[in-house]
Parts: sequence; structure tokens; C-alpha cells
Amino acid sequence: MLNRIVAIICMIMSLGQFSFDAGIDEINLGGNLFLVNRTYKLDMRYVPEDLVMPSVLSTSDEVLMREEAADALEKLFSAAQMEQGYVLHAISGYRSYHTQKTIYNRKINRVGSVKRAQKYVAPPGASEHQLGLAMDIGTPNRAGLNEGFGETKEGIWTNENAHRFGFIIRYKRGWEGITGYNYEPWHIRYVGIEHAQKIYEQDIPLEEYIEQIYASKEHKLKYTVEDISE
Repeated sequence: MLNRIVAIICMIMSLGQFSFDAGIDEINLGGNLFLVNRTYKLDMRYVPEDLVMPSVLSTSDEVLMREEAADALEKLFSAAQMEQGYVLHAISGYRSYHTQKTIYNRKINRVGSVKRAQKYVAPPGASEHQLGLAMDIGTPNRAGLNEGFGETKEGIWTNENAHRFGFIIRYKRGWEGITGYNYEPWHIRYVGIEHAQKIYEQDIPLEEYIEQIYASKEHKLKYTVEDISE
């Protein structure tokens, strides 16, 4: 039940369809903590209004993020270069519902079953990439996205420093039963510096962090919800 309430509240805040009292400003959640996973999915019509292309090295000219997240990504990449001489590439950012569907169906055809495909690819609407707050990153000398990125010097640095810029490693090893996704050291998610710092220090999935906020007596919200279907 708590998960359901949390997802509904975060969804409403992100899409701006309902009004909240001033208490929402005190905990500064907003769309940055919008929970998207295999249980809580985005509508096929949802498209962020402020998508921009970060000024970073990328593998294509269509790597997009929401403006705030894009600015943070630029600072993250710049710090990696200036502090350690590490070069990071942006590989995949915003993905529309239609793009997700195409990727998902292609994976099913390749591996031969829906069950096997879901171990590696999110069903349409269940990907954080549709939020415009996630980015898959890599290095110039590594082709494709694979777990080996987590063992590279760039991957280790990202894991230890992404929170300084508002990002978390969304799908860590050992969290599969909670997040619903395999270990993906290349997938970073923007939540804002304050939240990223707390999530990093506690070393917990976003799902557990959001539950903590709403379980706390200090962060109770008054809200009105209409027409929320099962």
C-alpha cells in the first residue's frame, strides 16, 4: 500500500496535474523523485517539456535530458576530466514510449521470450529514460553498455562521485529484487544533490529512500487525488 501511495504522489508531483499545499516545498521532492519501475509506469503520452542536449561528448546528436539534469551532467563530466583526466561519454538519455516499445520488442525477438527479455530491457513505460532524468554513460574505449564499466577507473569514480552532482547509480548489484532490474553501473539517475547525497550515504535504492520520506512523521503531506485508476 505504501509503495502505491508513494508512486501516485510522485507521479502527480512530476506531471503537475494536481495541487498540493505549501508543505511540498519543505521537502523539495518535485519530479526529481518520480518513481518509475516495473510496477509504476509512465503513460505513453508523457514527454518532458524541457528536454535539451547536454554539452558533453556523446555517441549521437539526439542524447537528451531535462534541462536541470543536463546541466548537472555537464558538471559531472567536467569534474571527471579536470580532477582525474577521465573522459566520459553520454550514450542514451531520453527515450520516448514508442522507442522503448521498439527496443523491447526487438529484445524479445532476439532472446525468444518475454521473461528473458525483461531481465535486460524495460517494458514500455517502465523505463526511467522516459523521464528525461536518466543517462547511460560510458567511455570512448569501451563499446556498448556492460557490467565491466563498473570495474573501470571511470566507472569507479562515477560510483564514488556522482552524488556530488545530484546523480545516483540507480541499479546496483544486490538491489535486483527491489528495483526489478539487473546491475547497471552505467545507468545514472538525477534526483538533485540533497537527495543524492543521502541515498549515497545510506547506500539504498531509490524505492527505499522514497518510502523513508513518507514513513517519517516529519514529512507528512496533505494531498487531493482524483481519478487514479488501478
